[in-house]
Amino acid sequence: MDNRIVATNRKAYHEYHILDKYETGIELLGSEVKSLREGNANLKEAYIVIRKEQAWVLGIHISPYSHTGFEGHEPVRERRLLLHKREIEKIKISLEQKGLTAVPLQMYFNPNGWAKLEIGIAKGKKIYDKRKAIRERDIQREAERELRNR
Repeated sequence: MDNRIVATNRKAYHEYHILDKYETGIELLGSEVKSLREGNANLKEAYIVIRKEQAWVLGIHISPYSHTGFEGHEPVRERRLLLHKREIEKIKISLEQKGLTAVPLQMYFNPNGWAKLEIGIAKGKKIYDKRKAIRERDIQREAERELRNR
């Protein structure tokens, strides 16, 4: 069985060079898990911080569950990431370097049904890097189109 992807952060791949990736668990409320199973999540403005030897993700928007009564969850709140202590230390050392940040890349359910978040240590791209990536993608698309038309 494969991972069931709930949300991807396509903007992260456009804005950053991804240097390293980590798979983390995420601490969620019951209504948040139900909402994720419906596919209601947005990672676009999210980022990761390290506070008091714990990793937190800020800015993930998980819409309220459709069948919740008057008492649901707050859509944008801080959520704790479940990482090993040595992984948190590695991420903390990376974040202390100039120009590096940690961003969520995708959220999914693994084959066991656990909600997971893939995070990446990233370095910002320059404008010319973004243009180069777009140009390479267009060339690749044209080449594939030519091969199909033969």
